[in-house]
Amino acid sequence: MELNKNKFALAAAHTMGIFYAVCAVFVALMPDFSLRLFGWLVHLVNVDKFAGDVSITLTGFVIGLVQVWVYTYVGAWIFGWLHNRSV
Repeated sequence: MELNKNKFALAAAHTMGIFYAVCAVFVALMPDFSLRLFGWLVHLVNVDKFAGDVSITLTGFVIGLVQVWVYTYVGAWIFGWLHNRSV
């Protein structure tokens, strides 16, 4: 079964965009706890040394959202292309 590369990539990009927005809200509301969760995720004890002050700005949110969307779209499109070549 072939994947429609564009539909698959759009679905993946939209999904990651939603996850990114939820994560940004979580960081904005609970920055200290978010930093601790990030430390657990990447196995760092002193994550505050590397992350520093955590703050969410509208500009940073939009730029990050665009990056997540584009990177996910490109990655999912390549995945679909590779999948279709192997079927």
